[in-house]
Amino acid sequence: MRDMRGLVSKDFAARFGARPEFVVRAPGRVNLIGEHTDYNDGFVMPLAIEQATWIALRPRADTTVNLYGIDHQELLRFDAARPEHGGPAWSEYPKGVAAALREEGLDLRGFDGVTACDVPMGAGLSSSASFELAIARALHAVSGWPWDPVRMALAGQRAENRWVGVNCGIMDQLISAIGRAGHALLIDCRDLTHRAVPLPAGCAVVIMDTMTRRGLVDSLYNERRAQCQQVAAHFGVAKLRDISREVFEARVAELDPVARKRARHVITENARTLAAAEAMQAGHAGLLGELMNASHDSLRDDFEVTNRELNTIVSVARLHSACLGARMTGAGFGGCAVALVEKAATDDFCAHLVREYSAMTGMTPMLYVTTGADGATHDAG
Repeated sequence: MRDMRGLVSKDFAARFGARPEFVVRAPGRVNLIGEHTDYNDGFVMPLAIEQATWIALRPRADTTVNLYGIDHQELLRFDAARPEHGGPAWSEYPKGVAAALREEGLDLRGFDGVTACDVPMGAGLSSSASFELAIARALHAVSGWPWDPVRMALAGQRAENRWVGVNCGIMDQLISAIGRAGHALLIDCRDLTHRAVPLPAGCAVVIMDTMTRRGLVDSLYNERRAQCQQVAAHFGVAKLRDISREVFEARVAELDPVARKRARHVITENARTLAAAEAMQAGHAGLLGELMNASHDSLRDDFEVTNRELNTIVSVARLHSACLGARMTGAGFGGCAVALVEKAATDDFCAHLVREYSAMTGMTPMLYVTTGADGATHDAG
């Protein structure tokens, strides 16, 4: 991994002629299990990863933010007290966070900063939420009000929903704000209650980027959401989370075949996610892997959001003796999968994956090994 802290600190010193007073980081995330359950008020279980957005900064006496993006090779300048739309697309994220924090009644001070990110863009690992929480942490560092991770996560979500215009749930921002090293976070998306659950001893998580991207699939995503809502309305409940497995099985014949499959995935995925948390708490790595396998199969067959490359990389991963389970992660239609692997064999597993996946697809996957990272932090530069 690159020394991201050193990168932004060195660039800051060259650009602004002094050492930064603070360095901020906010991680990306991977979802271990619990897919397409968030907008159904269900359960998800992400973990923060080592890849993150970093900002080296110093406070200003006014409300101006000068932020140089190393990845964009561009300087962004805006007034945190009165952000306005316009400018490059990446600028809308920090301005949206500032606007959301202003709505909270928080006074904002400006800063000079340099930012860089090593969360892969477009891979479903939440580079945008990472950026939002890094900006929130930077504004906290220079402005002095208390850090409330749940409040900051909600502000990041509002920035993305209302300012940027992306209809995301709360999972990405919350895990970036409140992640804990060595743990995943079981989140109830209805009331945001959460608890940390430990990764099983001797295991690591391998993120497997297929190097395919979702493309223009917003309509397919929105179609899945609408189908879920239609089933909930048919059952007379607010969300699919409110339908028990027993009630669903008793009335499943009332649904058309497609609606039946969509609802079955969500209802069984919620049950799998809760069972996975209990397996992790008890240290049952094998059961966690079995649940991950079942999750992928449901996403492939019932929710139909995989693609050829996702199915290929999951199949290849499962062939290795050290792989306990593997599944696609994220919205689907491309991006990443995730595998639970015996930690001692991660190098051999990764070599196997690169060799076999490349032979089958002609593409070389990017692989990231993680055991979970802490949420957003800042310290002295």
